[in-house]
Amino acid sequence: MIRPIYLYGQGVLRKVAAEADLSEKEMLTTLLQDMWDTLAKADGCGLAAPQVGESLRVLIVDGDVVSDNYDYLKGFKRAMINPVVKAVSDETNVYSEGCLSVPGVYSDVRRPSSLTVEYYNENFEPVTETFDKFAARMVEHELEHLEGHVFVDNLAPIRRKMLDRKLQNITKGKVSTAYKVK
Repeated sequence: MIRPIYLYGQGVLRKVAAEADLSEKEMLTTLLQDMWDTLAKADGCGLAAPQVGESLRVLIVDGDVVSDNYDYLKGFKRAMINPVVKAVSDETNVYSEGCLSVPGVYSDVRRPSSLTVEYYNENFEPVTETFDKFAARMVEHELEHLEGHVFVDNLAPIRRKMLDRKLQNITKGKVSTAYKVK
């Protein structure tokens, strides 16, 4: 089922997401399928559960959407339940980011070049995996949503001020998207 994507200004995006109960397998499986359906409709490369109104520590990333630019991401898809960052690199890089919850806004964000994450996959199996390059960026961006942050929180105050009008319009629902929003 395609769910509406919650936009900047919605309270659920500012809450620290609760740990998912792994015994709720049916609910989590349905949530993940809904998230995949929603992400496909929105043509994005990642989605966190708070973005579809569920304050749970669940996220998905799909590298196929950006594989024309990053061929190493062809077939790269991950579902993460209760992800925990175990390590981040000292090395960083800067890249322009956008977000389905902040439509039409793009800005450079500095992030660690790699990170190691422990999580449960869609089969409820424990996984420890290290991500680098753009895969790391996708995972890091979605992890931030689980902490109640959005990418614009990382911007310098002057850049944020420049985006203030756009952000206010998004909060008021004055935005056009090709996907359902709330």
